[in-house]
Amino acid sequence: MTTDQSRATARPGLFSDTEVTLPAYRIRWLARIMYGDPFEIVVIAVILANAVSLAILTFDDVNPTVVSIARAVDFFAIIFYSVELVLRIVSYGRKPWMFFRNPWNVFDFLVVILIPFLNNSTVIFRLVRLLRILRIFRFLPEARILMISMVKSVAPLANLAVLIGFLMFIYAMAGVYLFGAADPERWGNVGAAFLTLTVMLTLENFPDAFLSGLEVTPFALLYFLTYMFFIVFTVLNVLIGIVINAMDQAREEVAKNSAPGGEAAISPHEEELQALRTRLAEVEAGYKVSPDHLRRIREELDRLASS
Repeated sequence: MTTDQSRATARPGLFSDTEVTLPAYRIRWLARIMYGDPFEIVVIAVILANAVSLAILTFDDVNPTVVSIARAVDFFAIIFYSVELVLRIVSYGRKPWMFFRNPWNVFDFLVVILIPFLNNSTVIFRLVRLLRILRIFRFLPEARILMISMVKSVAPLANLAVLIGFLMFIYAMAGVYLFGAADPERWGNVGAAFLTLTVMLTLENFPDAFLSGLEVTPFALLYFLTYMFFIVFTVLNVLIGIVINAMDQAREEVAKNSAPGGEAAISPHEEELQALRTRLAEVEAGYKVSPDHLRRIREELDRLASS
């Protein structure tokens, strides 16, 4: 590892004290600026100002001067985002395509690049402008983890929704058979029963439905208690488990991609270990070296691997 490589480090983002090694192809001085805390604070300030300006433009009875200022801020934000995007891509030097390996960079690129093409589509254009505010998550590590965990929760939540929907269908049909004749407003058909059970998932009006059911049949006790324990409480606990598991996965993913721009972070320890492995491979490939030198390389490699 050369001295130049050891100094080519940068902080991975706002509120992080960890330094990571920048790849050799990056324009390092520009990358340090674009992904440094001062510039990211400026970006956050622009995003927040843009959010305020978009909020102001939703009101009708606003002073025309204020509206003009809000539109000027919004226009400035578009120019700022475009310049920022170009500079971030330029910071990748000889490999600008590496910029697109980070999903957040792709999101930024699409949001900014679509603006000129959607000027005639008022609703879509406004929605894209609104999406620009979501860029603030990339600068806040904990918020980014929450955002990623929400995305990772979609698939297991969909599976859970299928299971709960099937169980609720069974309970809805049972509710129609048990209480439909006596309480048609709540249980008259499977649609009304589904609506009642959905509201009961939040335990809203649960006592009323429970007491009304007891007046119809004593089987209501078994019906409502099993629904509460097997559906309501199970849904809550499974949801918590899914979210916690997704957050753990998101933390691991963010930790592996914490370098500026989204490349996997390379610590000096890993670089040193990689350099020793490369040197050992060269030696074993036929380079002349004394047995004592080879032994020292192996000992150092074992020490680094076990530390």
